[in-house]
Amino acid sequence: MVGGFLYGSNHSRVELVRDNAPARSAELLAQDRVDAALVPVIASQFLTSVKLVPDICVGARRKVRSVCLVTKGSELEDVRSVSLDVSSRTSVTLTKIIFREFLGFEPEWRDADPNIAAMLNVSDCALLIGDPALALSSPTYESGAPAAASASGVDEGGVSAFRGRGGSLYRSFDLAELWRRYTGLGFVFAMWMTRQDKIEIDLARARDEGLQHVEEIAGSYAPQLKISRDEMIRYLSENISYSVDDDMEKGLELYLELAATHKLIPARRPLAFI
Repeated sequence: MVGGFLYGSNHSRVELVRDNAPARSAELLAQDRVDAALVPVIASQFLTSVKLVPDICVGARRKVRSVCLVTKGSELEDVRSVSLDVSSRTSVTLTKIIFREFLGFEPEWRDADPNIAAMLNVSDCALLIGDPALALSSPTYESGAPAAASASGVDEGGVSAFRGRGGSLYRSFDLAELWRRYTGLGFVFAMWMTRQDKIEIDLARARDEGLQHVEEIAGSYAPQLKISRDEMIRYLSENISYSVDDDMEKGLELYLELAATHKLIPARRPLAFI
């Protein structure tokens, strides 16, 4: 999503603040320390005077790969405790909606750092977001715990299985595919937001220019995640959606309605756009 600022016409024209967790981006926007930020969509219900940039997003029509629930082999219906990576409030809220609305019960929630071994030592299930989840989804995944794990090739309806060093079976549940299974809709994880009436940056152009450089971006990030360049290209070009279609817009509205129903937000605020 930021590739257009690195390779396109906006290069050197704006100051780009990078390497922030989604929750941190929302904090910078709330403090007026940035003109615009790519922020988890749930922040639209908490930040005052915030406006969304239409159409541009980080979302998934089906499988996202970078947001998942992991168990020690059990089904989600058997989970009684969940360790949460709280770096993205949108994904935490989605997790709670899945358990409350679709599975019909609520496990014990435990905030945790994004370390899968430590998370699963204290809970039946772990919510992983971003790089740790993406690395876990790769068939070339070779590092981290429960790890030197290799994917088993089982992947049905967003559920994958893999084995750890000790031979234990773990299961991964893709949150975007779980959402589609229960709602039939796509999911929007984040959108650009601002507290100004307008912004001078053409974010749609930046998005499009970034998509023209997917191979360069993949080549830069893949070694950090210890996954193949081809896997990274597939993730950026096939799993992530950068525009909000009707299906994803309906998914966003339903997500916010369910968040209000389950009192995960104070009240349902209508979305405002620049």
